[in-house]
Amino acid sequence: MFFHIVLERNMQLHPRHFGPHLRDKLVAKLMKDVEGTCSGRHGFVVAITGVDNIGKGRIRDGTGFVTFPVKYQCVVFRPFKGEVLEAVVTMVNKMGFFAEAGPVQIFVSNHLIPDDMEFQSGDVPNYTTSDGSVKIIKDSEVRLKIIGTRVDATEIFCIGTIKDDFLGVINDPGAAA
Repeated sequence: MFFHIVLERNMQLHPRHFGPHLRDKLVAKLMKDVEGTCSGRHGFVVAITGVDNIGKGRIRDGTGFVTFPVKYQCVVFRPFKGEVLEAVVTMVNKMGFFAEAGPVQIFVSNHLIPDDMEFQSGDVPNYTTSDGSVKIIKDSEVRLKIIGTRVDATEIFCIGTIKDDFLGVINDPGAAA
């Protein structure tokens, strides 16, 4: 799920950047440092939408660097247990498959895939229904439900299932061939 939140961060800036474009340099450094990162508490920072306040800088003794407290608004993505997502399959093996929904990687075990789907090894490993009508291969789009998350300091791991109503393959790249 996406949230729009306010965060605060202390930014260090080298004295060579001081001048009329100090604010622009701080905002550019903030975007470079923060966008695309993950914190276990808030989730993945997708984009910075605005800078609310840049406080007074404090000179660090001995280095000349200045630390500015910056308050900014950003959009974050944090998956929750029970959430239904659409994801792209990145790898298929006999244990299950991995899929990505934006920055988060989700593992779906073979025990959480419907019983009528079986693993087929070969050139293109896949899970196929007994009648061959539905295949899960690399680059398939699937709708899945998150049944568990594990949060580290800089990463979020998820376990998902497609063994439920209205879940499964929504776009099969192999069908177009």
